[in-house]
Amino acid sequence: MVKKNDQLIVTIEDIGANGEGIGKYQGYTLFIKNTAVGDKVLVKVMKAGKSYGYARLMEIIEPSAFRVSPICPIAGKCGGCQIMHLDYEKQLEYKEDKVRNCLTKIGGFDKITMEPIVGMDYPYYYRNKSQFPVGKNKEGKVVIGFYASRTHSIIDTDHCYIGADVNIKIIKFMRSFTEKYNIEPYDEVKHTGLLRHILTRMGYKTGEVMVCLVINGKDIPHKNKLVEGLRKIPGMKSICLNINTSNTNVILGEKVIKVWGETYIEDYIGKVKYRISPLSFFQVNPIQTEKLYNLALEYADLQGDEVVWDLYCGIGTISLFLAEKAKKVYGVEIIPQAIEDAKVNARINGIDNAEFYVGAAEEILPKKHKEENISADVIVVDPPRKGCDQKLLDTIISIAPKKVVYVSCDPATLARDLKYLHEGGYELKKVRPVDQFGHSVHVETVVLMSRK
Repeated sequence: MVKKNDQLIVTIEDIGANGEGIGKYQGYTLFIKNTAVGDKVLVKVMKAGKSYGYARLMEIIEPSAFRVSPICPIAGKCGGCQIMHLDYEKQLEYKEDKVRNCLTKIGGFDKITMEPIVGMDYPYYYRNKSQFPVGKNKEGKVVIGFYASRTHSIIDTDHCYIGADVNIKIIKFMRSFTEKYNIEPYDEVKHTGLLRHILTRMGYKTGEVMVCLVINGKDIPHKNKLVEGLRKIPGMKSICLNINTSNTNVILGEKVIKVWGETYIEDYIGKVKYRISPLSFFQVNPIQTEKLYNLALEYADLQGDEVVWDLYCGIGTISLFLAEKAKKVYGVEIIPQAIEDAKVNARINGIDNAEFYVGAAEEILPKKHKEENISADVIVVDPPRKGCDQKLLDTIISIAPKKVVYVSCDPATLARDLKYLHEGGYELKKVRPVDQFGHSVHVETVVLMSRK
């Protein structure tokens, strides 16, 4: 019987949904972080249940052929890059398998036309958005960096190998500014202190840079020195404050105040220009996003006379891409600010065949269909991780578009929703994963379903 604190030697046979290695000891399953398939390892059992447990890696006795040395020195501690120790080709294979397994086991699909995963040419320095928590260590020194995995302890670092490289200059300046002017970091236990997070955004095609400081207060002292220092960083276009005085783990508050420049930056996906504010949802990997959206457009196979609905449209990222080939695009999103941004984005691109509505898609779509006789030839959904609301799936089935293009960031909820649509009269035509988040366990997927 395996017990807590046992030290055991196991060989890793598989990888779990969260990137942890899976090994067996006399038939007992153990989940072990920072391991690769083929590793022979010494582990210490930290938690033991009846049929499975969790163990900590103590020593690699024989490394796997798929194991590599992470470029980042804190990859094993930080919660961001769970599988950086895996060869990149093996990461892609893992993500492809993850999508296939979910579609088979959760969705019940046995015949899947799965196209090869779209990998990244260079899986480093790809994120256009980063959020750095600010705090103090036990010695009272300011720390800026990332939360250690599953904790709120901050790992102090200036360098993230998947974030935009301009962040290195931003964080070095913010560290010296905070120390020089005694800007008190936020203490989330006591709910005291001022500076909570540093949010950065970068336009990869425009080179424009945003710094937004999330504060537990109304203002930040020494703003002239803050602006003076940040303006020296090439591309700086927006310096602003985000007010978050709530006692919560939510990073951003609702109020944004301009300190210098604009309250937004602009960037392109393909030919479409987007205006991005601190609160905007915008895909974090612009190079792969262009591939993702082109794939969605290819699956939709628009001929120019279709009416397309883009549900969960956000700031209109996919809608405006589709508008180039569709007769008309309607975007629906429940967040009012996102719809305002979508309308601005349509205007600055001169796109006049896209309309946007605020509200729940499962209410807006049937209403427009019934009252204005607006059809839907193609419906595109790009929901959050929790997937589509069941009412929305029922709406899609009742409206009965010829095609549904589903863009997913979670294979498990994707499989659940596809199963529901399949039972409602749709068949699975094509599936293709896209790696948007190299070195993490996350994977995007584009799916085409057609009405039977």
